[in-house]
Amino acid sequence: MSDVLTGAPSIGSGRRQTRLLPMLGPAFVTAVAYVDPGNFATNVTAGSTYGYLLVWVVLASNAIAMLVQYLSAKAGIATGRSLAALCRDRCPRPVAGALWVQAEIVAVATDLAEVVGGAIALRILFGLPLLAGGLVTGGVAFALLALCRRGHRPFEVAIGGALAVILVGFAVDAVLAGVRPPAVLAGAVPRLAGTDSVLLAVGMLGATVMPHAIYLHGGLTSARSRAGADPRTLLRAQRVDVVAAMTVAGLMNLLLLVVAAAALSGRGIDTIEGAYAGLGSTLGSVAAALFAVALLASGLASSSVGTLSGQLVMEGFLRRRIPDVVRRSATLAPALLVLAVGVDPTRALLVSQVVLSFGIPFAIVPLVWLTARRDVMGALVNHRLTTVAGAVCAAAVIGLNGMLIAAVVGPV
Repeated sequence: MSDVLTGAPSIGSGRRQTRLLPMLGPAFVTAVAYVDPGNFATNVTAGSTYGYLLVWVVLASNAIAMLVQYLSAKAGIATGRSLAALCRDRCPRPVAGALWVQAEIVAVATDLAEVVGGAIALRILFGLPLLAGGLVTGGVAFALLALCRRGHRPFEVAIGGALAVILVGFAVDAVLAGVRPPAVLAGAVPRLAGTDSVLLAVGMLGATVMPHAIYLHGGLTSARSRAGADPRTLLRAQRVDVVAAMTVAGLMNLLLLVVAAAALSGRGIDTIEGAYAGLGSTLGSVAAALFAVALLASGLASSSVGTLSGQLVMEGFLRRRIPDVVRRSATLAPALLVLAVGVDPTRALLVSQVVLSFGIPFAIVPLVWLTARRDVMGALVNHRLTTVAGAVCAAAVIGLNGMLIAAVVGPV
């Protein structure tokens, strides 16, 4: 396991009311993946194009995220290993190899969204060219990861600070936009409106339920498990951690969508920079600036989390560690290439989220299968209802992806 995670403190036998605090934090690190720049692209496009129609996708995606992140955390606690390592150990070699290849493709798509998002924010705020902004985003991600050398807590605090910046920005914008609660409730009813709405729904799902976050969470909790914490106590702490973190992430996604629906609906805005300009003209410069600062915080924080996740995936599947610079360069290069050749950045973000959606089943299915096995999980094996719920989530994701393929291919 990566040495960036070995700073987890040993949990002693202190008073019960103080035991849980050191165990909290992994879910908030993974939560930043649920509000990365890909979410900005998909939710802004959904709100400005369809108003409140796709609110239900945010709610359903967040419910799925809450369950799968809990299962990932539980697997790490029960086994002391990440999901990638468990797949290598428990799956046939060709299957494990295929899972590793698709996980690396997911890592590239993830980095694309995060770096492009950070670059857009830097261009909006400071006028930096996109390529230069991408390089800055990558550099700051390295700096954030350097905090891991001091133990897990400084890194978690930094990521938590980024989440706070995003939440405050969205909340203020929602107040300024004058969101209509009845319309939000109406949008909670599942509906679609043609092929483009299916594409957006799949993209929103891929932006919310991030495959690399599923791999990462078990790695973070396994480090705490090996540090001597009681598994049952640690599992209780992770329930609290997951519910709190995923609720915050879901609220941020919902706020972003309803702000776009309230302030930008019907204006034909399909780019992040267009959304920034639209918020400025509709709600004022403060609202637009808060949106841009939130985007920057999202890009910088999620890029570092994505790099950490990619390292854990490679170590788990290949049982080897490569230098962070090499690992970072491998996934950063495609993002920089997209910026260099002038591909529309918002379109690139949307496509990357669709790719991520197709990667979700390759993380959820093994996760549900492994956590349902007593020989893997021991006393922490899933209750049957938990396994059924996980299978339903996997089927829902696969079904939505299938709807997209059918909509694109059309009748044969």
